[in-house]
Amino acid sequence: MNTPTTPIVPQGWSQRLLWLGIAITGAAAAGGIALNRGESINAIWFIVAAICTYLIGYRFYSAWIAARVLMLDETRATPAVRLADGRDYVPTNRWVVFGHHFAAIAGPGPLIGPTLAAQFGYLPGTLWILVGSVLAGCVQDMVILFCSMRRDGRSLGQMARDELGPIGGFAALLATFLIMIILIAVLGLVVVNAMKHSPWATSTVAATIPIAVFIGLYMRYLRPGRVLEGSLLGVVLLLLSVGAGGWVDQQAGLREWFNHPGLPLAFAVIGYGLLAAILPVWLLLAPRDYLSTFMKLGTVILLAVAIVILQPEIKMPALTQFIDGTGPIFAGSLFPFVFITIACGAISGFHSLISSGTTPKLLENERDIRMIGYGGMALESFVAIMALIAACVLDPGVYFAINSPAGIVGATPEAAVATITSWGFPVTVEQMNQLAATMGEATLFARTGGAPSLAVGMASIFASAFGEHLLAMWYHFAIMFEAVFILTTLDAGTRVGRFMLQDMLGNFSPKLGQTSWYPSVVLTSTIVVAGWGYFLYIGVIDPNGGVNILWPLFGISNQLLAAIALTVATSILIKTGRVKYLWVTALPLLWLLILTTTAVFEKISSTDPRVGFFAAASDLQHKLDAGLLAADKAAVAPQLIFNQQLDAWLAMLFVVLLYLVVGDMLRMAWRRHCGLSILPSSETPYVARQHLQSAQE
Repeated sequence: MNTPTTPIVPQGWSQRLLWLGIAITGAAAAGGIALNRGESINAIWFIVAAICTYLIGYRFYSAWIAARVLMLDETRATPAVRLADGRDYVPTNRWVVFGHHFAAIAGPGPLIGPTLAAQFGYLPGTLWILVGSVLAGCVQDMVILFCSMRRDGRSLGQMARDELGPIGGFAALLATFLIMIILIAVLGLVVVNAMKHSPWATSTVAATIPIAVFIGLYMRYLRPGRVLEGSLLGVVLLLLSVGAGGWVDQQAGLREWFNHPGLPLAFAVIGYGLLAAILPVWLLLAPRDYLSTFMKLGTVILLAVAIVILQPEIKMPALTQFIDGTGPIFAGSLFPFVFITIACGAISGFHSLISSGTTPKLLENERDIRMIGYGGMALESFVAIMALIAACVLDPGVYFAINSPAGIVGATPEAAVATITSWGFPVTVEQMNQLAATMGEATLFARTGGAPSLAVGMASIFASAFGEHLLAMWYHFAIMFEAVFILTTLDAGTRVGRFMLQDMLGNFSPKLGQTSWYPSVVLTSTIVVAGWGYFLYIGVIDPNGGVNILWPLFGISNQLLAAIALTVATSILIKTGRVKYLWVTALPLLWLLILTTTAVFEKISSTDPRVGFFAAASDLQHKLDAGLLAADKAAVAPQLIFNQQLDAWLAMLFVVLLYLVVGDMLRMAWRRHCGLSILPSSETPYVARQHLQSAQE
């Protein structure tokens, strides 16, 4: 008989001490970030605080939700197992699903939002990203994924219809569709602003499209089944496209083919979106998503390693004077607009569409819900922290010179640097010209949208860690990395929007509801692309760069969609007898209701033209009537006036739709409390995995 060895530390205490150490380390790092004033702080503390926060949240909070709230059941057959058809429902290895899920959710939000929010300083964004992700964003993704899997992989709109009824369901479906239009428009605007008058960036981004098509053909016809071979070839081609872009930029004849202002690039992006929605998914969408997974994960890991090696100092102050709402990048006070601006790094309604889309049809075991839902969002939140660091290691003067529109700081470089220096963030024309030259760009002034400044920050970190002489190459690699992030979400979002529209039109004409009927595909794709293309067009012709118009509406819309998702999740918890755990989804929902309602109220009622939609329209109309606008601005003023008013009415419509959904949920909860009849839960009956497998065998 073997006598067990008694450990020095009692059984279980070693792990407790380990997690206590992680908690203390994370708290110390977060405390140092929060309390630091007047001295520079090392970026490594942000990495430590983030990793420790995610580890604690995943190990304890997600485990508690999985065991007590959701009661995940490993013996239960998932939709992928029960409904396996080799096409939509396919049992898939959880790591493959994790890569697919992360590629789908990780759009531009975690890159651009934190970059723009850095105008408030590094502290507000950091705290919201860390706290919001573990208590709200990760919870939403995990719970919606669970709810969808228990309902045969139904979409968010379908679940709202089944659980709340026709009114709440229709409101949720309409709000989701309209919000998707706004989200995609902003994605296009960020890409356009990154490529504007940049032949290197434009040629590199353009090259990713034929590369994706080639890899799709390669893995389907030329070398079927050679996944690793196709993957390596695709990644190598993407990297070569960056170098080829530099060569194009040096060729006088070729350079002009890719040197365009914003409007032609916007039309090119619109055309690409229509093409991506119509082409077979295996030809463009699938290979782009697949290749983007490698680029996203690889670049984020590389950036984290570079930060650990370099340990750069954060140059942005903890708080800037712009917390009062007078920021040059976007107007609005710290509350609620820091929470609205960081639309994806903490919580994102767009994720609920993915968690109730393809992902629940792939998981072969319920235990993987925790890793995919909670863990996938935690990883995206880490991307947001990386983006915030990359923005804040720049000199503040450089950061504001890149991101501030000419309409705010001045049309000439001299006027811009004078304005920015007067804020207490010194910068010179020579400094900006030298920076642009080293990045391979003609100018970096007024490159709004967040993508160029993020690329400069990433390039500076990469170059300092891995080679200063490749600074221009690193910059355009970062632009390509951001474009892959964005275009992946843009083409997937357009396709999802097409499915939503077909679902709605199918109620009037069953033929239009058939996703495989080509005339319906072309018609609905055209409508969706025309919708987001209009908002993209307005953003591009805006003299202030479009960000001040579109990004607040984007953030509000995304958080409204998250609130709708949490409302549906809360209603499901009520109907399935989990009332004592309602706070898990109800508290984040309440917070989002406060945020979005406050933000919409300010955007509608504010008399400040830089904040209020109606105020901006009125101010612009007054200037137009008084002849105070230059000829070029006067030409586009009527469209901008109309769009500001349209944005205001859309924001109000979104809030009305949200409260219709919330009201339906409260009505259902009250009826259940009073013992009155309600719609039955649409959860599918339990089927054991083993019994199903035995029957199939």
